[in-house]
This record gives sequence, structure tokens and C-alpha cells, in this order.
Amino acid sequence: MRALTLIFPVITIFAAAPAFADDDTFAIRTISVTGEGEASATPDMMILNIGVETEGATAAEALKKNAAQMNATINAIRDGGVAKKDIQTSNLSVNARYNYPRDGSTPQLTGYQASNSVRVKIHEIDKAGRMIDRTVESGANRLNSISFAFSDEKPLLEKARKNAVADARSKAELYADASGVKLGKVLQISEGGIYAPRPVPVSARLKAADAAATPITTGESTVSVNLNIIYAIE
Repeated sequence: MRALTLIFPVITIFAAAPAFADDDTFAIRTISVTGEGEASATPDMMILNIGVETEGATAAEALKKNAAQMNATINAIRDGGVAKKDIQTSNLSVNARYNYPRDGSTPQLTGYQASNSVRVKIHEIDKAGRMIDRTVESGANRLNSISFAFSDEKPLLEKARKNAVADARSKAELYADASGVKLGKVLQISEGGIYAPRPVPVSARLKAADAAATPITTGESTVSVNLNIIYAIE
């Protein structure tokens, strides 16, 4: 009778040994916290998005009217002291307009509408109200959004970041104290996000009669920073 040889596979399992420090405790114990910091100041710049809407029987007619009014608007902005580099086209479109009968019959073409908007940076905010008045008087009829900003956000962001670090440190110390451990050095810092003032949608039609002595109040704007810090536990 032929001998039967059974071969069994040998399986070796390697278990990763935990890292130990000199005092036989786990080498890395951490506290992870999120810090939030803010900084506020009076803005020194206003960003205005203003536009012109015109209508015509044809697309060419609507565009021609629009070009004339927008050129007059841009000239008024330039005459108000705004540099050419601070005026940027943000939208240009032409759309057909239809009348939709209530009986569900075929829509009827009634004409075309042309829209053109520009984004304007105004560094002299005390002149912004008059600037809006001038644009409306020259042909602008849409105010899309306004916002306030800073010509140099760096000092404000630096302050917000320092405040975020201090906030994170305060939280970490509280957790360490409540847990009966000692807070150690910083192991990692990661910035989660920066939040700055955003444009406020307005979407308003303007008429020259509505724009007399437009008041502008800046108030304060705030930038905020979120970050995550990981501390070692001693």
C-alpha cells in the first residue's frame, strides 16, 4: 500500500507590537481640537455689481441699445475716479422673450432681452453712493449685488489665525485638565477654511428717480478662520 503524505500549510501570523515609550505607556496619545478665530475691521473697499438690461424686436437691436447704455455707464464710472483695472465684465447675455398663452397653444416670440453686468471695485467708499447715482443717471438699470472688502486682508487674517490658535489651545487645556493629563507639544496644525465677507444679492431694478442721495453705511466686516490642532499628551 502506498503511503499517504498529508501536507498542511504553515501560517505565520505577525502581530504588530505596540510602540512604547520609556515609561511603558503608549508612545502617542493625543488631544485633537478645532479652533475658531475672528477679526473685524471697517472695510476700505466696496464691490458693486451693476448692469444694464435692454429689449428690442431683434437680438441685434437689443444688443445695440445695451452697448450704448453700458458704454455710458462705464464712462460715468471712470469719470467718478475708478481705474480701468477695477472695472470687469461679469455677465453678457441675449435671450429671446416669449408670450405663453394660457390655453397651452404655441408660445409667441415677443422680442429679445440683452443683459450686461460689470463688477466695480470702489476704493473711496465715501463716494460710492454718488457713484451709484451716476451710473443710474447714465443708463444702468440693474443693481445685482454689493459687498464690502479689504484691499489688504493679510493683517486681518493673521489676527484671525492667532485667535483660532488661542481658541484651540484653550479647549485643549480644558480637556487635558478635566481628564487629569498634562498637555504636551503641538504635533499637527491644519487649516480648515477661511470665511470672508460675501456679496449680498440685491437683484433690483433701478430708475434715475430712485437713486437720489443713495446712502452707504459700511459698518464692520469680519473674516474667520477654522483650524484643527493635534496636541500630544505627556
